[in-house]
Amino acid sequence: MKGLLVRWLVLTVAIMAAAYLLPGIKVTGVLSAFFAAAILGILNALLRPLLLLLTLPLNILTLGLFTFVINALMLMMASGVITGFQIAGFWSAVFGSLIVGVISWLLTSMINDQGKMEVITLHQKRGRWE
Repeated sequence: MKGLLVRWLVLTVAIMAAAYLLPGIKVTGVLSAFFAAAILGILNALLRPLLLLLTLPLNILTLGLFTFVINALMLMMASGVITGFQIAGFWSAVFGSLIVGVISWLLTSMINDQGKMEVITLHQKRGRWE
C-alpha cells in the first residue's frame, strides 16, 4: 500500500513538472495535480489496456507510435474531469504525456513494491560485474 502512495506522489510530481515545462498545460495547485494523478492512474489501470487491445492493428502498423496518442487521450480525459487541470490542445497533451511518462518511469524505477528506494550494488569479480 505504501508503494502505491509513493507512485501516486511520483505521478503528481510528473504532472507538476509537465505543467511547469509546457505552456499548454496548466495546474492550479498541488491538490489539483494530486487528484489528476489519481484519475490518470485509474484511467491507465482500467481503460488504457482496453484501448491498447482495440487499437492493436493500428499500433502495429505505426510501430507502436499510436501508443503516444492513447497516452495523450488519457491525459486529456483526466483534464476533463479535474477542474484545476487544463490542457490546451492535442499536441500539448502528446508532449505532456511524454514528459509525464519519462519522469514517472525514471522515478518509479528506483522504488520497490514496499515504497522504498532500491539500490543495486554491483561488484567486479574476475572482470565481470555481478
